[in-house]
Amino acid sequence: MADTEKMYQLKKQLKKLESFRGSGTELISVYITSGSPVHEMNNKLREEMSQASNIKSKSTKLNVLGALERIMNHLKLFRKTPENGLAVFAGNVSDNAAKTDIELFSLEPPEKLNIGTYRCDSRFFLDPLVAMLGSTDSYGIVVMDGREATIASVKGTNINIIKKLNSTAHAKIRKGGQSARRYERLIEEQIEVYYKRIGNAMDNAYLKDEKSIVKGVIVGGPGPAKEFFMKMSPFNYQIKVLGVVDTGYTEEYGVREVLSKSEVILAQQEAVKEKIIVDRFIKSVVSDGLAIYGAKEVREAISSKQADNVLISEGIRHVIGSYKCSSCDAEEKKIYKESVDETLPCGACKGQMKLQNSMELIDELTDLAREHGINVEIISTNTVEGNQFLAGFGGVGAFLRYKTR
Repeated sequence: MADTEKMYQLKKQLKKLESFRGSGTELISVYITSGSPVHEMNNKLREEMSQASNIKSKSTKLNVLGALERIMNHLKLFRKTPENGLAVFAGNVSDNAAKTDIELFSLEPPEKLNIGTYRCDSRFFLDPLVAMLGSTDSYGIVVMDGREATIASVKGTNINIIKKLNSTAHAKIRKGGQSARRYERLIEEQIEVYYKRIGNAMDNAYLKDEKSIVKGVIVGGPGPAKEFFMKMSPFNYQIKVLGVVDTGYTEEYGVREVLSKSEVILAQQEAVKEKIIVDRFIKSVVSDGLAIYGAKEVREAISSKQADNVLISEGIRHVIGSYKCSSCDAEEKKIYKESVDETLPCGACKGQMKLQNSMELIDELTDLAREHGINVEIISTNTVEGNQFLAGFGGVGAFLRYKTR
């Protein structure tokens, strides 16, 4: 599944989970980190179950116990934790105080969870998953000063410290009886060696193989050393430096500080990526005919495998209804802007077509594309180009492998 599609599905699930509110602290959130034994969380939930018997409100107590039981039964389905960890949510989601509706939601995050926790509150705890809605590309982070440097890579919320380096410029050189100028020159030479070591470490970290390639690198650190380093540029020309930021620290805390100060830089990268693909789509529609738009046209192109890459706006709210005639068994699909009709007149006979099921158009097209092995790009509405794609082309388009004569 394409990264943009994973992020859309996560965003959709989070929107649903965010809408629920408990009448008390009865909505339970469970996060299990990648590699953590499932039975450890089950033991924790058993302890919480015994504690829940002390809850004074009878309805809250029953709802919490019911949710805990649902989660514990669900965890029995797993011999081991999924690769990226597991997030499970359960609780009474009924908006009618007179009725109880305990539902369970379970998902494997698109990235590895770095937090394992249990939370019982009036709303689901979603912060770790919300943090994953940022960029899914990998970026390099280099944080340095005149004495030490840290080389790291970042994907979403996951930080990987690759290498740490220390400068020997001041540690190994002693002034002794040397002239001041010679002493300064030796220090300059050692600093140059230090910068080259950082550059070599960057080349090895970010260009070693396809898995290590990053979208770009951000350099940070306290003091002027980073500017001197950038002026020297002792790294491979293929490494694209996206920006330089000031930080108060080096090491891992400095990496996190660089990230917190680079939101605009990273957002611009995503905007550029979206601009390129939408501009290419518009050009193809206008000039060479190797792109089409419209739900019906795109569906036909997917079914015939003429579509090469499908673009869908996350802003479309259309729903597709599937109908079947009770008299002649004729079938039909119809797209609605929001709600669907329960019946339709049958075009093949005088009978009535009844609604069999309905689903969001974005999900229907995504599933259809996936069945045919066609990539799907979800276009956001956060950019000018994304809004143009939604307003001007209905939010559904596709690049074609070949033109129809």
